Amino acid sequence: EGNYIDPFRPQIQPGGFASRPEYEADRRQHLMAVRQMVERMDVFIFTLGLTEAWRSREDGAVYPVCPGVSGGEFDSSRHEFHNFSVSEVVNSMRKAIEFIRIRNPEVRVILTVSPVPLVATMAQEGVLQATTYSKAVLRVASSELARTLPDVAYFPSFEVITGCFNRGAYFGPNLRDITEAGVAHVMRLFSKHYLDTSGASECDVTSSPIDEHTTRMEQIVQVACEEEALQSAATIEQ
Repeated sequence: EGNYIDPFRPQIQPGGFASRPEYEADRRQHLMAVRQMVERMDVFIFTLGLTEAWRSREDGAVYPVCPGVSGGEFDSSRHEFHNFSVSEVVNSMRKAIEFIRIRNPEVRVILTVSPVPLVATMAQEGVLQATTYSKAVLRVASSELARTLPDVAYFPSFEVITGCFNRGAYFGPNLRDITEAGVAHVMRLFSKHYLDTSGASECDVTSSPIDEHTTRMEQIVQVACEEEALQSAATIEQ
């Protein structure tokens, strides 16, 4: 339609920006906010979600979603699929943390891994195998970073949600979204181990019905993510 799409935030403006100046102004504002956040934050909580990505063959830039899904056009001569390894994730995260600490040397980092499974894959295997690979890589990388970098910790929200002891109770009907009960459990544990709650009154995190299991399971926490854009996109061949 002739509008401008931010390749690194393709869904930030529905329909795209009307002009290049509008796009550039919004991007400057975004980068200013990111810089302000980096310089002022005490703790940086970062959730690792996927290992699959699309990147530019020209400069190696990594996109949040396959070009053509949320704007622009896919071009196999310019875009390529890549599935990151443990060492690549560790190296990239190490560089990112080191870069952040140039501006904010005292910041502490907490890493988590998203429990939400993949909805699609470009790997030459089924989505179940792709999900297991992705989460295993990110989980190992998180431990390696926490073990080797100062003031970096791993918080096991992934294990809390996916552990077999929960019998799948923290996943909603579509087996991807996390229920309010699951989020509440994670937040209680996070508060217990990371927050100083002395003097604070305890409050209910959720008001789910006590005896209505089905109703509770349908109270899903809706989280927008770039990957879900793939569900409505046409298949893009390698």
